[in-house]
Amino acid sequence: MNSIKRVLGIVWIAMAIAVAYFGITEFGFPKITSDKQEDLVFGIIILFVLLPIIVGGLLIFGIYALQGEFGDDRP
Repeated sequence: MNSIKRVLGIVWIAMAIAVAYFGITEFGFPKITSDKQEDLVFGIIILFVLLPIIVGGLLIFGIYALQGEFGDDRP
């Protein structure tokens, strides 16, 4: 079971990288460079509020899973 948790830690980290890339390239910069005001506001919210929370959470969860923090046998 611990090996599955560690493999899933790698999956969570890969998901964090994918979400960061997709969020920046698809939602962040194209919306900020748009001429519409509602797109600009949406882009700022995505880049500076939601993206750090989502990517940070996935990354921390993945790191903890790799370190075995969720195991039953931790000290």
